[in-house]
Amino acid sequence: MIALLQRVREAHVDIAGQRVATIGPGVLALIGVTRADGPAQAERLLERILGYRLFADSDGKMNRSVRDIGGGLLLVPQFTLVADTDKGMRASFTPAAAPDDGRRLFEHLLAEARRQHRPVESGVFGADMQVTLTNDGP
Repeated sequence: MIALLQRVREAHVDIAGQRVATIGPGVLALIGVTRADGPAQAERLLERILGYRLFADSDGKMNRSVRDIGGGLLLVPQFTLVADTDKGMRASFTPAAAPDDGRRLFEHLLAEARRQHRPVESGVFGADMQVTLTNDGP
């Protein structure tokens, strides 16, 4: 599994004009699932997402995690993260997990995240989502 993390002041997901998820300060994580992934990879990725020190401490150093600050976590499935772009100008998505497998692993990741952290929100696997964020920092 792969994640693209962004520290945000706020982020939300809309589907068909309806807001389905929103967080305040925290982390937006776009999640890609490969054919080789399983529950162990999902759990390791979550450990890393929750543990990365992306937020400033009282000295202004990035020494605090989203868990440390009690920040929001927004998980959004994004299969394009696992695209193969080695040849030509058209991406190949053969490395991506089959839809049912990808959905199952994303839902496993989401359930574990909700068990270990609050607040956690998510996009919807396979949906046409509009993701909006306000970046916070570099």
